[in-house]
Amino acid sequence: MPRISHGFASTAFETAYLGLGTNLMLAVACLPLLVLAIGTNPVESWPYLAIAAALAAPGFSAAFTVFREHGHGDTRPVRTFLRGYAATWRKALTVGAVTAALLVVLLVDVRALAASTLGVVVVPLLLLLSVLTLAAGMLSLVAIAEVPVARLRDVLRAALLLGVRRWYLTLVSLLVGAVQVALFANLPAIAAGVTAAAALFLIWANSRFTLRPVLPAAEPLTD
Repeated sequence: MPRISHGFASTAFETAYLGLGTNLMLAVACLPLLVLAIGTNPVESWPYLAIAAALAAPGFSAAFTVFREHGHGDTRPVRTFLRGYAATWRKALTVGAVTAALLVVLLVDVRALAASTLGVVVVPLLLLLSVLTLAAGMLSLVAIAEVPVARLRDVLRAALLLGVRRWYLTLVSLLVGAVQVALFANLPAIAAGVTAAAALFLIWANSRFTLRPVLPAAEPLTD
């Protein structure tokens, strides 16, 4: 039988540790959202889910920081997650709150206008704005992880403009997120404990490429 090289085994262990460590920290950071999503009826608890989703945003930016630092050779996902959370939580929380608030307003309007005559024209526009809001929020969290010192208004503007300009890349990230949400709806333990980090890594890599025109030369975080 062929022997497994030390380098291959080491890489496999680091990858597994990266995924498991990131999943663990994500579960802790997003615990209110996970509890509400699993234990309540989303139709009835959607206001609380919106608040919990906004509070979970720093967890996503911290996970993106882990992936960024892993590219610089950092193999400590738990410690890096905590450092990323501390560096990005204020801006990430703002992005999460703005995104959640806009989505609530837009989707409530969709529901209110769906049965009206005006809805034929307005509802598709509102749904498009909802998708753009979600995409801009996602790209903003990646941008914050890449450049924590960037001004928030610059981040939001770049995320919106590049998200629209490179819509094909944005669509891929949204599809990955949709698959992860669908998996969570059917197999929450697998989605939260196994595939979350992989899905977010794909979103991070794709979104980072989307933001490439405005990203400076990446430098690792200092301890």
